[in-house]
Amino acid sequence: MSQTVSALLGLRELILGGELARGERLSENAMVERLGVSRTPVRAALARLAEEGLLEPIQTGGYAVRAFSEQEIHDAIDLRGTLEGLAARLAAERSASGRQLADLAESIADIDALLTRPTLSEDDFALFMSANERFHTTLVECADSEVIAREIGRVCALPFASPSGFVRAQAVLPEARAILTIAQDHHHAIADAIAAREGTRAEALMREHARLARRNLQLALRAQHAIDRIPGGALIRARK
Repeated sequence: MSQTVSALLGLRELILGGELARGERLSENAMVERLGVSRTPVRAALARLAEEGLLEPIQTGGYAVRAFSEQEIHDAIDLRGTLEGLAARLAAERSASGRQLADLAESIADIDALLTRPTLSEDDFALFMSANERFHTTLVECADSEVIAREIGRVCALPFASPSGFVRAQAVLPEARAILTIAQDHHHAIADAIAAREGTRAEALMREHARLARRNLQLALRAQHAIDRIPGGALIRARK
C-alpha cells in the first residue's frame, strides 16, 4: 500500500471513527506524526477528503473536520435518488441483458431469504448490506452508461449518501424489519419495471426508494445508540 493510500485510509478512519471531532482543525505536522507517513501523502489525503466533503478548508490555511446538517444529508440522498432514477429508466429503455436481470433477481432473492427469518442478527444485517449493494451496483450496470456510473460513484462517496449509509443504525431500531420490508418491495417493483421496459415507472420507483434513507436518518437521530453505530454519525448536526 502506498503512503498516500495509507494516509487517506487512516485519516478517513480517524474521522468516521469519531477520533477527530467535528470542527477540529487538522495540523499537517500532527497528522504526519499520528499516521507515521511523510508530509506529501498527508497533504494529498487532506485535499482528497476535502473533495469528498469530510473536511473543509480554513481561510487561514489548513482544514477542519466538517459537520453535516440534516438538510445537507437529505440533499445528498435526493441527488443519489435522481441519478439512480435515471439509471433505472435507462436500464428499462435500453433493455438490460438477461444476465443483468438474473443478477438483480439473485440479489433480491438473497434479501427475501433473510426476511423469512424470525429475528435478524448483526450478521443478517451485514448480509443485507452486501445484497443491497449488489442490487444497486447491478442497476447501474444495467443503464450501460459510463457517465452515469461515474457520477453515481461520486455522489455515493459523499458522507451518508450511499445506499447502505444507515443500515447499521437500523440493526438496533424497532422499525428495522418494517423498513427493510418496504425497501424489498421497492426492489421487486423496480426489477419488474425494468424487465417490462417501463422506464418512467422504474425511475419514479427508484427515486422513492432512495428517500427511505431519509426516514432511516430521522429514526436514527431519535436514538443516540443508533446514530453511534453509523460511521461518522458524530458529525451529524441534528436540528433543535
